[in-house]
Formats: sequence, C-alpha cells, structure tokens
Amino acid sequence: MGETEKIYHIPVLLNESIEGMNLQPKGVYADMTFGGGGHSKEILRRMDGDSRLFSFDQDEDAERNIVNDKRFTFVRSNFRYLHNFLRYYGVEQTDAILADLGVSSHHFDDSERGFSFRFDGKLDMRMNKRAGITAADIINTYEEDKLADIFYLYGELKNSRKLAAVLAKARAQKKIETIGDFLEIIKPLFGREREKKELAKVFQALRIEVNQEMEALKEMLYAATESLKPRGRLVIITYHSLEDRMVKNLIKTGNVEGKIEQDFYGNIQTPLRAVNNKVIVPSDEEMNINPRSRSAKLRIAEKK
Repeated sequence: MGETEKIYHIPVLLNESIEGMNLQPKGVYADMTFGGGGHSKEILRRMDGDSRLFSFDQDEDAERNIVNDKRFTFVRSNFRYLHNFLRYYGVEQTDAILADLGVSSHHFDDSERGFSFRFDGKLDMRMNKRAGITAADIINTYEEDKLADIFYLYGELKNSRKLAAVLAKARAQKKIETIGDFLEIIKPLFGREREKKELAKVFQALRIEVNQEMEALKEMLYAATESLKPRGRLVIITYHSLEDRMVKNLIKTGNVEGKIEQDFYGNIQTPLRAVNNKVIVPSDEEMNINPRSRSAKLRIAEKK
C-alpha cells in the first residue's frame, strides 16, 4: 500500500463490490467516493484499455491520491452533481456506479477537521473545506427545536430535546467554538457506560447536517439510476441505518421514501432489481483487520 493510500483507509468489501460492478469491455464507470483511491485503483486494475472511470470527491485532500492513468478522470465535486458532470464529459450512460458511503479514517484522525470527539479542535466537520456552514455554526445559530430534530433524526438520540435545551442555555452565556467546549457541555447527559456510543451519534448527526448528506445521497441515487444502461449495476456500501434504508427503498420501490407504486397487474414500478437479495457483509477476517468495516452493508442492484 502506498503512502498516499495510508492517509485514508483500507477499502471496505473491495473484491465483493468490484465483482458486483460486473466490469465489461469498453465500459464507463463511476466511483462516487474516491477518498484514498482504493476502490478506484482496483477498478482500473481490472478494467480494459478502452474503458473509462470517473471518480468524485469534494474533499481537496483526496487530490493527493489521484491516479495518473489516461482512462481516469477525477471530478472534484459533491457526488450529488453526477448528472451534470457526466453530461459535461459527454457521457450519456454508465455501465456501473460504486459508492462507499463511509467516512474516511483520514477525516477522523485529522484533529483540524473536527470529525472526532477524540481530539480537541474546531467544530468544523465540512467535507468540502471551501464552502458551507460548520458544526459550530449549527450549534450556535440553529433554533432549539431544529437542533433537537437533527439529533433525533440523524443521530437517533432519545434525549435529543434535553440535549438541544442544554446547548441553547450554554450558548446564551458563551459561544461554543471547540470540541472541548462542546464535550464539557454535553458529556454530563450521558452515562459513562454508553458515553462513547452516544457521543458518536451526536457527532454523526452534526456531520450529516453540515454536509447535507441525506439530501446529497438522495440526489446521487436518482442521478445514478437514471444514468445506468440497461443491465448496468448500482453498487452501494452503507454504514448506518438512515442511508441503508434509502438505498434499500430505492432498489425495492424506485424511490428513497419506499412509496410503492404498482402497475395494472400489481407489479411494483421500480427501474432496478436486487442482485443480492440478502445484504452482503464483511467476513470475520476483514472485520478483524479493518474494524471500520464492522457496520458495512453492501447492496447491489441492476437496471432493468
């Protein structure tokens, strides 16, 4: 493994996901979450000389891992803009699209990015450091009810209203700017035995809101479905129930909400069919080597 790849993470479900893409001669592929380039490098290794790969990442740090290969195009953008960039590059249809929705260990290990409660630093959490609001902006400016909704919807925290109330009271006295400030306020709300799990949920909720992850995922999933050729593959690795539910619903019903629409004969109207009816999870060996993979689920669908 090269030094640039080390700063990110070991690719999760690498063989299973790329085999699921069903690579074809002269294929056009997209890796929606380039990161350390692990999945993209393996796709390139298995691709033929006439195929093309477009890899997306909005984080400037990912550019350190760009591959020098004429078949490869790096797109520094949020994956929600898949349709726009494919059109820009003159691509009408793709043969397979892969997205690993996990956050890179690189982000958790960089104290300056503010993704982890293991370090002190600024409450940032932006994937794209050039734009958008930070976690500190959310904590200090959102109305109490909206804060509670974020913690409940995106973190599935049962004490979301109490958490929001405590933060609203604290910020009235002094602006909350650092992870240390934030933890000092919220830690007393959690018992020691579940503290790490609950803090992880709080940070997940803020990260999702900062980066508008659910909205971006919804847009990407619809754009991906639309761009796939007949028999083209959609390959998605999820890590938490919110995103996994969206992917599962899309495959089953054709929409992320899971609203079933049927034709005259009672057939569900969805452009996709599941390739693996049972979700694929990492082997025990992979989970031991790479703890990050423990919550991973792989779903593969094919365009009808």
